[in-house]
Order: sequence, then C-alpha cells, then structure tokens
Amino acid sequence: MMSVPFSGLAKGLAVTLRTMTKKTVTEQYPDVQPDLPPRTRGVIGLFEENCTVCMLCARECPDWCIYIDSHKETVPAATPGGRERSRNVLDRFAIDFSLCMYCGICIEVCPFDALFWSPEFEYAETDIRELTHERDKLREWMWTVPAPPALDPHAEEPKEIAAARKSADKLAAAQAAEQAEQTADQTPDQEGEQ
Repeated sequence: MMSVPFSGLAKGLAVTLRTMTKKTVTEQYPDVQPDLPPRTRGVIGLFEENCTVCMLCARECPDWCIYIDSHKETVPAATPGGRERSRNVLDRFAIDFSLCMYCGICIEVCPFDALFWSPEFEYAETDIRELTHERDKLREWMWTVPAPPALDPHAEEPKEIAAARKSADKLAAAQAAEQAEQTADQTPDQEGEQ
C-alpha cells in the first residue's frame, strides 16, 4: 500500500482545526473555586482534643515528617482515696508538608481519630522552610473537613452504639422502676391521711 505524501501533515492539521473549534474547559481558578471530589486529599487537619500523644502517627510516617513534643502532667484522684494519674499533654504537633507524600498512613493508624483529610489545597509558601505547619494551622484546617458520608440505612448498627443504647435503656428502665416504686409508696400514705 502506497502512502500519500503529506497525509500525516493533513491529519495533524485536521486535529488542530477540530480542537480550535471546540469550547474551552479552562477554569478561572483564583476567581472561581474548583468543585473538588468528596475524598480529596488536600492537607491533614488535627483535632487536638482527641490527640493522646501516643506517637503512632509519627512512628508510622515513612517520611518522618511529623514532629510531636509533649510533657507529663499529674491528674488528681477522681475519688477520695484514689491514686493520682499522669497523662501526656501535647506541646507541639507539626507536619512538614515539604516532606509529606500524602500517603495517609498517619490518619489510618490514629486510634483516637485526631487526624483527618481536609480538602484545603491553598497552602503554598514562597520559602520551602515555611511548609512546616504547627498545630494552630492544622487546627484551622480541621474545620474544613467534610462530614462523613451518611450510613447505609440497611447496615447493621455499630457495636459501640448498640452497647451504649443497651446500657442507656437499662438505666432508663431502672429509673422508671424506681419512680414507679416511689409513686406507689406515696399513694397509700395519702389515702391514710384522708
């Protein structure tokens, strides 16, 4: 089969012409914010109240980009005669995003749900040394974390919620029985007074 001279050029020009006549899909980024998918991995947000300084996130990080400092505080006994307890208090929690590879291992291993993916992506800096963000900045990003998806209505109830509901029902039944007993004790006394 013989090739026609300049057929490749003609095909290329045809592609160029088709592309030139199509409508552009350029988004005007700074003026119009993009619609991000719900599971976008932007930055990592810190919910500081849940952090127990267990250091699992820092130990499991393959890049060693999480820096945690803490100190121990003594907590007084909750009941008289009880013993004092000590607990870790978070002093510093920082993530160096110039090293982070956004693998999500730190979020997965956190047993207390202190770390979350935030869809925030506008955190560029002019100097690479300023990409280490401290806990105040990570806390700000926590408020941009989207709510978790709704549970499947046909799914089994989580064991934790079922256990809590069962104990709450037992407590409510015990209180109702106690109230009924008190009202039963009061009615014979009132009849005797009349």
